[in-house]
Amino acid sequence: MYRYDEFDAEFVNARVAQFRDQVERRLDGRLSEAEFRPLRLMNGLYLQLHAYMLRVAVPYGTLRSEQLRMLAHLADKYDKGYGHVTTRQNMQFNWPVLGDVPDMLADLASVEMHAIQTSGNCIRNVTCDPYAGAAADEIEDPRPLAELLRQWSMLHPEFSFLPRKFKIAVTGAPTHDRAMVRAHDIGIEVVRGPSGEVGYHIIVGGGLGRTPIIGETLRAFCPKDELLPYLDATMRVYNRFGRRDNKYKARIKILVRETGIEEFRFLVDEEFKALDASDIMVSQAERDRIAAYFAPPEYASDIKALDLEAQPEAFRKWVETNVHTHVQPGYAIVNISLKDPERAPGDITAEQMRAVADLADKHSFGEIRTTHQQNMVLAHVRQDELRAVWDGLVAAQLEDANINLIGDIICCPGMDFCALATARSIPVAQKIAERFNDHARQQAIGEMQIKISGCINACGHHHVGHIGILGLEKAGVEFYQVTLGGDATQTARVGDRTGKGLSEAELIDGIERIVDRYMDVREGNERFLDTYQRLGAETFKEALYADA
Repeated sequence: MYRYDEFDAEFVNARVAQFRDQVERRLDGRLSEAEFRPLRLMNGLYLQLHAYMLRVAVPYGTLRSEQLRMLAHLADKYDKGYGHVTTRQNMQFNWPVLGDVPDMLADLASVEMHAIQTSGNCIRNVTCDPYAGAAADEIEDPRPLAELLRQWSMLHPEFSFLPRKFKIAVTGAPTHDRAMVRAHDIGIEVVRGPSGEVGYHIIVGGGLGRTPIIGETLRAFCPKDELLPYLDATMRVYNRFGRRDNKYKARIKILVRETGIEEFRFLVDEEFKALDASDIMVSQAERDRIAAYFAPPEYASDIKALDLEAQPEAFRKWVETNVHTHVQPGYAIVNISLKDPERAPGDITAEQMRAVADLADKHSFGEIRTTHQQNMVLAHVRQDELRAVWDGLVAAQLEDANINLIGDIICCPGMDFCALATARSIPVAQKIAERFNDHARQQAIGEMQIKISGCINACGHHHVGHIGILGLEKAGVEFYQVTLGGDATQTARVGDRTGKGLSEAELIDGIERIVDRYMDVREGNERFLDTYQRLGAETFKEALYADA
């Protein structure tokens, strides 16, 4: 993993001191809220419905165990004993007191963390495949690329005041996209060129929110040494032509759609030709230096085979659902579900954070990943230690075996926290999870991804859920619109609107009818998404609205 150099440490500590002074001036009235707002947003501090919220950056979703313990410390000392993993792999704290935030940032700086560029019209935290460096299906570990992009974009003077926020995602496994690259402003896939050389497929103009759009190919193959100059050219075109008079039309997806991908590509190519690429190109030596931070751990070779038949059924089900194939023989990737029906999806207590950090130290080289599905991952676990990991998760109440099943719901904070939300989303997620809490039933249903947003901004990615739920409000009454058939993978598509909105009670019953209809009409072990694509929307719309 990347470690701060001297400049990083000096800069972050100076930023903390600056913000401490700004907070003092806000508290004593020398700064108004209007004057303070841009300053706090530059440091990841939002003002929500009931309190401030601090969003901590977790670059490409990778944490060291001491960093996770520090997040647990923040949860206990400055918040209400828990944190929240977001759909951008960050960690949020929903209840800090303004006067404590500089101390929180100072504590984060002590373990090489910060909250810079987690807000504002800048390039946000670069997200990544949570299995990076461990997956058997990737061409190349994308984390060095994500770190390169972090360094390139951090405080870049030309990208600090963009028309709107800007999100980049990267994956090293283009045939199994686990980073949702086609729903980002820029998505980057590691690919092989005509001669087998490794380079990048650049996708542009994706995004969800008010206008959901799946990104298009900007450049099918970009050599490694041209990547940063080409991205620089792309950002310059966006900065020049992106709308600044209307925030709803300011995202790059709108520019690409209105310009057309061919014309947009022409503008980028012309800008690329005009700039001095030598000033931006990164040498092979520098790429090697960054890649060295992400060298594979020292794997063991004397690993005994795991005898699943001798293990309890609950453990076998957990392995079947939550454990993924590793590139290294004898190892496994462990997914940790943060989808307890009694809590908001993505919430994790301070005690649980410490338990995961301990498991990482004992069984996964001290490393933890966060995911955009609001879960966690231990990326390098010996197969003969899986039982010990499971036992530790059971003790921490983190053993739910529901990854990619109907209980593994993505959900934004909704109107329980967010000032932008128009409806509650957390209670809806909890009620769905309770309705389908039986593990045998979840297993029988199979892969089914439900994603919930409490407003049109789509922080819960509802547009690309197999079942997507959007909470809205009319005349003070909350209701929910449903989309079906969305897909967040390499075959990404926006789901189809089903029809009129539903009350919360109608929604929960309607989803159960959709599931029942799917179980009746699927062929063999066909996934819900495949059944939906085979039969079309009407079969499931009929079930959804049967009693509405």
